[in-house]
Amino acid sequence: MISSRNHSLLFIHLLMVISAALVSTSFIVGAAITDQLDPAVLTLIRFVIASMVFAPLIYYKYGATFSFDLFWRCSIISGCLVVFFWCMFLSLRYTTPLNTSVIFTLVPSISWFYAFFLLSEKLTGGKLAALFCGMVGAIWVIFRGDFSVFLAMELNKGDLIFLAGGFAIGLYTPLVKLLHRGEPMAVMTFWVLFSGSCWLFLFSGYKLPGVRWSDIPAGVWIGVCYLAVFTTVVTFFLTQYSIPFLGSTRVMAYSYLYPGMVLLIDLGLGHGLPSLSVLPGILIVLTSMVILQCSECE
Repeated sequence: MISSRNHSLLFIHLLMVISAALVSTSFIVGAAITDQLDPAVLTLIRFVIASMVFAPLIYYKYGATFSFDLFWRCSIISGCLVVFFWCMFLSLRYTTPLNTSVIFTLVPSISWFYAFFLLSEKLTGGKLAALFCGMVGAIWVIFRGDFSVFLAMELNKGDLIFLAGGFAIGLYTPLVKLLHRGEPMAVMTFWVLFSGSCWLFLFSGYKLPGVRWSDIPAGVWIGVCYLAVFTTVVTFFLTQYSIPFLGSTRVMAYSYLYPGMVLLIDLGLGHGLPSLSVLPGILIVLTSMVILQCSECE
């Protein structure tokens, strides 16, 4: 019989798979709408909508409470997210969703680097090798096993911008674990979203009067609402809920699934099946995931 602890961990892993699938869609949706709005304004709208969606749920379950201690802790966390999402939307003006998903495979290693210093999280040589192999496998999937295509890739302006965002988001999961003080994760998620909205309004609110709101297509609003609800509220909550159970490195390791999921989304959009040459990359990623997820990193 599976123990309650094992059963709960299996459930947590399932939540992270769902989160990874949702995040994978954000690269494609973001690329489709980023030309219509300033990246900072787009990120602000996303955070405000997400906060408005989450606020009634928090009020209903936990009441209207405010803690300055919780607010400043969440403000530190949201600062990393604001920088990342701004870099993401700006970078997608100059690069592709596939390129950004490749670069994102560096984030688990970046996250572990921060966790090593902030949380004293240590990994064995085998686990470090798993992080590296997972990155290699994800890149293999993206470039469909064609090494010449990988060598021909040049880092453009958008890639470098997104890489800077990767260094910011790498701090996210270690900071959640470092700054969590036992409050419900739903409450912490809301204040991360709210404080993120404050950061964005502070630095980009002056741009709002110049936006031609009536000229924004309906499809852009649909895309922004999708990003706000599914790839912000839902994924933030799932990620923050999972960190105390799995640890920051194991949670971020789920980003190795993004490239493969992006390819599956492309398939669903009618872009065709990947070649058999990607199978070794998929196996490498899955092996790396098994090593990291079945190990005790804490």
